[in-house]
Amino acid sequence: MSINQTIQDIIIEKIIDAQVTVNNTGQGHFSLVVTTPEFIEKNMLARHKLVMSAIAPLMSGPNAPVHAIDNLKTMLPTP
Repeated sequence: MSINQTIQDIIIEKIIDAQVTVNNTGQGHFSLVVTTPEFIEKNMLARHKLVMSAIAPLMSGPNAPVHAIDNLKTMLPTP
């Protein structure tokens, strides 16, 4: 399984009804777009904390596959 798929799967597992797009920008850096109704009534900081806490295990340790999230877009689904 690719690291992109792993990131996507972990976020979907932790955040209800999430749709996730992962772009690997190289050397452990990623760009994410996460869309979910879970973000309703949450400010940007709360949304980002939710996503980052989901992937935190992938960012810890000396051989962590995720070094940085360079761009994180958190969006509400369109009706």
